[in-house]
Amino acid sequence: MTNQSYWSPLVRELVPYTPGEQPKVANLIKLNTNENPYPPSPLALNAMQDAVNESLRLYPDPDATALKQAIANYYGVERNQVFVGNGSDEVLAHAFMSFFKHDKPILFPDISYSFYKVYAGLYEVEYQTIALNEQFQINVADYHANNGGIIFPNPNAPTGCVLPLAEIEKLLQANTHSVVIVDEAYIDFGGHSAISLVNQYPQLLVTQTLSKSRSLAGLRVGFAIGQAHLIEALERVKNSFNSYPMDKVAIAGGVAAFEDKAYFAQTCQAIIESREHLATQLSNLGFEVLPSAANFVFVRHPQHDAATIALALRQQAIIVRHFKLPRIEQFLRITVGKPSENDALVGALTSIL
Repeated sequence: MTNQSYWSPLVRELVPYTPGEQPKVANLIKLNTNENPYPPSPLALNAMQDAVNESLRLYPDPDATALKQAIANYYGVERNQVFVGNGSDEVLAHAFMSFFKHDKPILFPDISYSFYKVYAGLYEVEYQTIALNEQFQINVADYHANNGGIIFPNPNAPTGCVLPLAEIEKLLQANTHSVVIVDEAYIDFGGHSAISLVNQYPQLLVTQTLSKSRSLAGLRVGFAIGQAHLIEALERVKNSFNSYPMDKVAIAGGVAAFEDKAYFAQTCQAIIESREHLATQLSNLGFEVLPSAANFVFVRHPQHDAATIALALRQQAIIVRHFKLPRIEQFLRITVGKPSENDALVGALTSIL
């Protein structure tokens, strides 16, 4: 029994986030945490190697100016519209503190990124979940309610379903009194970024990460784009928490990753093509496959239990994600791997079924 006598009451009540499994097993086909199957940009790798030198004895730039400028250049915004952090999870944490500490509950989908509930618990933010429709899509009309803020992933996770930009704009037009955060961890695999709307809507904040589409999950770089007044709030929280969240190596790698547009486009397109091929193969095996704009597919089989399939795949050294949660307990989330990994998955599923 853990001695909890020294814990604060809040800590006793927290339900921490459970990250995807990272098993240390050789020859494993790992399709459970939506990591990119392709390596980072060679330019980014070279830049990071060059950054490992005697200057590491000095603190990094607390403003990460070079990285902010690279992101601003890429998206066509001003540098003071960009915030960077140690992964998008840290950016989201600061956003909860900056914008959601109100008396009114925040709103997010009932099937969504589970860290939202964790942050709500950590920062003592009331929340209300809004049910996805029967097709597991977000209906923006359901969010036309009094609230202290709105947040949702787009494409949604773990479903992979994308909300069109026109629907996001409808939501912004109806919800002008609180901040709307669009969490775009997977947007580069098939959606249109809401960054194009930030200059029109002062309540819009868009967050992204370099973990997925830029193959830098191990580097921990995330960012947010919004109007300058929102970014200033994030900077106030960040500088009250950790003035140096971005190290020199991460800044160098992030800058180069944004500059290498050709490699980025090539790897994203390869994953999109593999996703569509995998979705077709799984449909041919009898799976229901939700339409995905992410680097994963969300599937269920009408004749086979999801947990049983996941266990059988594990016995063949293939790991996928199974969520034991209401409404989706019969679904599996499967990361799009390299073509050889996807073929191995389909072959294993063929024998299992």
